[in-house]
Amino acid sequence: MSRRQRNIVMASLFITAVFLLSAWFLWENDPTPQRYIPGEQVEGVTTRLDRRVPDDYRPVTFRDATRESGIDFSHFNHERTSQLAEDMGSGVAWFDYNNDGWEDLFLVNYAEPFTGEPVSDLAPGNRCKLYKNNGDGTFSDVSRQSGLDLAIRGMGAAPADFDNDGWTDLFVTAYGQNRLMKNNGDGTFSDITGRAGLSDSEQFWAGASWGDYNRDGHLDLYVTGYVDYEYLNLPADKLAAEEPPSINPSTFEPVGNRLYRNNGDGTFSDVSLQAGVTNEAGRSLSASWVDLNQDLWPDLYVANDVSDNVLYLNNADGTFTNVSHRAHVADYRGAMGLASGDWDNDGDADLFITHWLAQENALYTNRWRDTLQAGSGAGRTLRFTDDSANHGLGHSSLDFVGWATSFLDFDLDGRLDLYVVNGSTTQYPGNPERLKPMPDQLFWNAGRNRGFYDVSSQSGPYFSKKFVGRGGAVSDYDRDGDPDLFILNHNDQGILLQNSAARDRNWLAVTLEGTYSNRSAIGAHLRLVSGTMVQVRQVGSQSSYLSFNSLKQYFGLGTRQRVDTLSIRWPSGKTDTFHNLEPNQFLNITEGHPEISAVSLK
Repeated sequence: MSRRQRNIVMASLFITAVFLLSAWFLWENDPTPQRYIPGEQVEGVTTRLDRRVPDDYRPVTFRDATRESGIDFSHFNHERTSQLAEDMGSGVAWFDYNNDGWEDLFLVNYAEPFTGEPVSDLAPGNRCKLYKNNGDGTFSDVSRQSGLDLAIRGMGAAPADFDNDGWTDLFVTAYGQNRLMKNNGDGTFSDITGRAGLSDSEQFWAGASWGDYNRDGHLDLYVTGYVDYEYLNLPADKLAAEEPPSINPSTFEPVGNRLYRNNGDGTFSDVSLQAGVTNEAGRSLSASWVDLNQDLWPDLYVANDVSDNVLYLNNADGTFTNVSHRAHVADYRGAMGLASGDWDNDGDADLFITHWLAQENALYTNRWRDTLQAGSGAGRTLRFTDDSANHGLGHSSLDFVGWATSFLDFDLDGRLDLYVVNGSTTQYPGNPERLKPMPDQLFWNAGRNRGFYDVSSQSGPYFSKKFVGRGGAVSDYDRDGDPDLFILNHNDQGILLQNSAARDRNWLAVTLEGTYSNRSAIGAHLRLVSGTMVQVRQVGSQSSYLSFNSLKQYFGLGTRQRVDTLSIRWPSGKTDTFHNLEPNQFLNITEGHPEISAVSLK
């Protein structure tokens, strides 16, 4: 070997040694996050993503008021048989069924374990319940006398005045046959499903949402179908697995959705195919009518489980265009709950979707105004960005399966916060009678630059407990100016959570009644200006999960002492504007009427 060759070999060996030594040093001191396992505290992963609650947050407590309210509701209350059709429900709905100004509570129940056979109308117990709000913090069970003590395998509920007669009706979805219950105006309801043309095939139906998609003044109905489920009689060893095929939605084919056009005469017509919104490839659980591009024509967003979500843009001619992928909101994840609201106070509606374990919940920020300013598509181009990770809503959801959710300003500071109901879909291995419980979450909105912070640990004892949560909805049931919650837990007790927001915070509550528009005013836009603060709302645009929030619109004002302007753009296209309003009032506004009916709390 020549001297030159020996030098090359020695140099190569030296370089190799330096490389190996450097690699060993970097390995021992590697800052790169290791693979994350849900629930594990990993240095460099969970610690890096920690978000300490800011010092300027003023804690708000939600108090469990269930027992003192007189609400005694137990969901399902049977031994599980490890069937998907048992595990997915149920929901809750707030609405004023007797027009006394106090919002009442309807709770969906699942009457019997799933056997593949229809539920008997004579099934004992486990029926749906209607609780009348007595106006003093208590409720009375009026289920039987109202006719709403339904014995069904119930999923969701969606109230609305579909016939514009001034009384709020109720649509209930189920595994089997859905029900349209007409409010008779005397405290009772009648089943008019067949007469209305809504007796569809018996399927695994899920969420339902009302919206006037063609703006003719009559509310139309969108109903989501989940999967083509069949009873699986599995042996005991397979049923004892953590996730047997009988509770895995991927085992079953999806079921198409339905759009029912309101004919204005008490009947509906199925226009799903011609409208282009059947979503046959989606295992749909939730859907919301929400105007995302400010043209007053409600668009439709559908949350699908283990299949692409879908955004349908309203073409204003009775048809819709699927813009999911180009709008960047078609993520293939396990989507359950759905909220919409202007979280960043920039004037347009954003979307929030709850997902399955380790998939992160999604915060889709609406960039429509950016495309409008750029002159793209005359404002019809919709673009969203998923801001969950950089705004505190991504990693905080990795350990949970999320269900019901809604935007709500629980501390009345003028920014929309969030709640998320959690509960597993997996059972304990060897003990299939139980699903794994999880704690619910409450997120405070600190503004568009700082995002959201999980404040559950500061929000009352309830949030330290674990349940198998499913449905949930928002209402100010005690009329004290702040939003309260009712959460429905699977195979467990429902919980009423009373908000105790500080009384030095101001607010405004608005109830709308349409005349040229639908009577429920679903689809109306509200814009409130108080000094430099601007807030917008859309009536009826949040579907939660199988649930229905109050249609009353609340605006937190913080310490602001006056509302400069309140503008309402009705679905009819008409606009009403009011100036110099006092805070801490319940306002009742009728379309086209200059007078406001107001009740002051302070």
